[in-house]
Amino acid sequence: MSSESTNPLRILICDDQEVVRKGLTIILSHQDGLQVVGFASNGHEAVALTEEIKPDVILMDLKMPRLNGIQATKQIVSSQPAAKIVVLTTFDGDEWVFDALRAGAVAYLLKDSSGEEIVQAVYDAAAGRSRLDPQIASKLLDQFRQSTPPPSNPLVNPLTARELSILQLMAKGHTNGQIAKELFLASGTVKNNVSQILSKLQVADRTQAVLAALRRGIVTLE
Repeated sequence: MSSESTNPLRILICDDQEVVRKGLTIILSHQDGLQVVGFASNGHEAVALTEEIKPDVILMDLKMPRLNGIQATKQIVSSQPAAKIVVLTTFDGDEWVFDALRAGAVAYLLKDSSGEEIVQAVYDAAAGRSRLDPQIASKLLDQFRQSTPPPSNPLVNPLTARELSILQLMAKGHTNGQIAKELFLASGTVKNNVSQILSKLQVADRTQAVLAALRRGIVTLE
C-alpha cells in the first residue's frame, strides 16, 4: 500500500481521547507517505488547526466537547473545501451517519475498523474516493433504495456475469481482497473488473457504483 503522491499526506487527528490519538498516530506513522501533523481534542481546536496547518486529511471523531464533529466538519468544509474529512467514531446511528455525510465527510468508519482499513480510507479520501464502513454502507444504501425508484433506462454496455457478482459483493461492503477470495480471482483481475463496472455505470467510485446499481435494481442488499 502506498501513497498516490510524492509528498506525504498531512493528517490532523481530532479525538477527545488521548489513547485514541496516540493509537492512530502509531498506525499512521508507520505507513509510507503519511505524516501526522497535529491533534485536536475538541471541535473548536479542529477548526482552528485546520485553518492554521491546512492538512490534507482529517480524522474526525463525532462526539467531542465544545463543538461536535458534525458541526466542526461543516465549518471546515465551508472554509477549507480542499480538506478531506474521514469520520472515525463509535456511533452508527442513522442520524449521525446522514448528518456527517451531509456536512461534507467523504468517509465514515467505525472505531472497530482495522488499522489497514483506516489507512486505506486516508489514501482514498486524499484521492477523492469515498469509503464507508460496511455496516454504515448497508444503512445508507437501504435508506437510498427505499427513497429512490429504479430508472427505466438500460445500460448501454451491460455488465458481465463476473462484474455482476463483483458488484453484488461490493454492495455487501467487501473489499477487493475479500472479493478475490470469495470468487477465486486474482486481486488484479478484481481491480480491473471494478474499473470496468465504474466505467459502465458512469460513476467515480465504489459507493456511487453500488448506489447506481441499487437504483437500477441490478443488485440487492440481501
